[in-house]
Amino acid sequence: MQNQNRIQNPQPPGSNPQKGPQMNDRDRLNDILATEKHLTEGFNTAALESSHEQLYRTMMTILNETHQGARDVYNVMFRLGEYALEAAQQQKLDETKQQFQGYGDQFSYANANQVQ
Repeated sequence: MQNQNRIQNPQPPGSNPQKGPQMNDRDRLNDILATEKHLTEGFNTAALESSHEQLYRTMMTILNETHQGARDVYNVMFRLGEYALEAAQQQKLDETKQQFQGYGDQFSYANANQVQ
Protein backbone atom coordinates (compact mmCIF):
# COMPACT_ATOMS: atom_id res chain seq x y z
CA MET A 1 0.00 0.00 0.00
CA GLN A 2 1.47 3.33 -1.08
CA ASN A 3 1.19 6.43 1.08
CA GLN A 4 -0.92 9.04 -0.76
CA ASN A 5 0.91 11.89 1.01
CA ARG A 6 4.35 10.74 -0.17
CA ILE A 7 6.07 13.07 -2.62
CA GLN A 8 8.93 11.40 -4.46
CA ASN A 9 10.28 11.23 -7.98
CA PRO A 10 10.88 7.78 -9.44
CA GLN A 11 14.47 6.61 -9.53
CA PRO A 12 15.92 6.76 -13.04
CA PRO A 13 15.91 3.59 -15.16
CA GLY A 14 19.08 1.59 -14.75
CA SER A 15 19.75 2.78 -11.21
CA ASN A 16 20.74 -0.23 -9.17
CA PRO A 17 19.14 -0.44 -5.72
CA GLN A 18 21.61 -3.22 -4.85
CA LYS A 19 24.60 -1.64 -3.12
CA GLY A 20 28.06 -2.99 -3.81
CA PRO A 21 31.43 -1.88 -2.43
CA GLN A 22 31.96 0.76 -5.14
CA MET A 23 30.76 4.33 -4.81
CA ASN A 24 27.80 5.05 -7.03
CA ASP A 25 26.21 8.38 -8.03
CA ARG A 26 24.01 8.36 -4.93
CA ASP A 27 27.06 7.90 -2.69
CA ARG A 28 28.86 10.74 -4.43
CA LEU A 29 25.89 13.08 -4.14
CA ASN A 30 25.45 12.20 -0.45
CA ASP A 31 29.14 12.93 0.11
CA ILE A 32 28.90 16.28 -1.69
CA LEU A 33 25.78 17.24 0.27
CA ALA A 34 27.41 16.27 3.58
CA THR A 35 30.45 18.35 2.65
CA GLU A 36 28.27 21.34 1.74
CA LYS A 37 26.47 21.06 5.09
CA HIS A 38 29.78 20.91 6.94
CA LEU A 39 31.08 23.95 5.02
CA THR A 40 27.97 26.00 5.82
CA GLU A 41 28.51 25.33 9.53
CA GLY A 42 32.10 26.56 9.30
CA PHE A 43 31.30 29.63 7.20
CA ASN A 44 28.39 30.49 9.50
CA THR A 45 30.73 30.51 12.49
CA ALA A 46 33.34 32.49 10.55
CA ALA A 47 30.75 35.10 9.57
CA LEU A 48 29.40 35.42 13.12
CA GLU A 49 32.89 35.86 14.54
CA SER A 50 34.24 38.25 11.88
CA SER A 51 35.39 41.45 13.53
CA HIS A 52 36.12 43.28 10.28
CA GLU A 53 33.12 44.43 8.20
CA GLN A 54 34.58 43.50 4.80
CA LEU A 55 35.59 40.06 6.07
CA TYR A 56 32.06 39.62 7.44
CA ARG A 57 30.52 40.52 4.05
CA THR A 58 32.89 38.16 2.26
CA MET A 59 32.05 35.32 4.66
CA MET A 60 28.33 36.00 4.18
CA THR A 61 28.73 35.85 0.40
CA ILE A 62 30.58 32.56 0.66
CA LEU A 63 28.02 31.25 3.17
CA ASN A 64 25.13 32.10 0.84
CA GLU A 65 26.91 30.49 -2.13
CA THR A 66 27.57 27.37 -0.06
CA HIS A 67 23.92 27.20 1.01
CA GLN A 68 22.89 27.51 -2.63
CA GLY A 69 25.31 24.72 -3.58
CA ALA A 70 23.79 22.47 -0.93
CA ARG A 71 20.30 23.31 -2.18
CA ASP A 72 21.31 22.54 -5.76
CA VAL A 73 22.67 19.12 -4.76
CA TYR A 74 19.50 18.42 -2.75
CA ASN A 75 17.36 19.33 -5.76
CA VAL A 76 19.35 16.96 -7.99
CA MET A 77 18.94 14.19 -5.44
CA PHE A 78 15.21 14.88 -5.17
CA ARG A 79 14.82 14.77 -8.97
CA LEU A 80 16.66 11.43 -8.98
CA GLY A 81 14.22 10.02 -6.43
CA GLU A 82 16.71 9.91 -3.56
CA TYR A 83 14.52 12.00 -1.24
CA ALA A 84 10.89 11.49 -0.35
CA LEU A 85 8.72 14.01 1.46
CA GLU A 86 5.43 13.70 3.24
CA ALA A 87 2.79 16.23 2.24
CA ALA A 88 1.50 17.99 5.33
CA GLN A 89 -2.21 18.31 5.99
CA GLN A 90 -3.43 21.93 6.11
CA GLN A 91 -4.73 21.42 9.66
CA LYS A 92 -1.26 20.35 10.83
CA LEU A 93 0.31 23.39 9.13
CA ASP A 94 -2.20 25.67 10.84
CA GLU A 95 -1.51 24.05 14.24
CA THR A 96 2.26 24.45 13.82
CA LYS A 97 1.88 28.07 12.73
CA GLN A 98 -0.28 28.76 15.78
CA GLN A 99 2.28 27.09 18.05
CA PHE A 100 5.14 29.25 16.75
CA GLN A 101 3.04 32.40 16.86
CA GLY A 102 2.51 31.60 20.53
CA TYR A 103 6.26 31.42 21.04
CA GLY A 104 6.68 34.80 19.38
CA ASP A 105 4.19 36.37 21.78
CA GLN A 106 6.66 35.68 24.60
CA PHE A 107 9.20 38.15 23.21
CA SER A 108 9.07 41.92 23.50
CA TYR A 109 9.52 42.37 19.75
CA ALA A 110 6.69 39.94 18.91
CA ASN A 111 4.34 42.61 17.56
CA ALA A 112 6.96 43.83 15.10
CA ASN A 113 7.75 40.33 13.78
CA GLN A 114 4.39 38.54 13.51
CA VAL A 115 4.37 35.37 11.38
CA GLN A 116 2.14 35.97 8.38
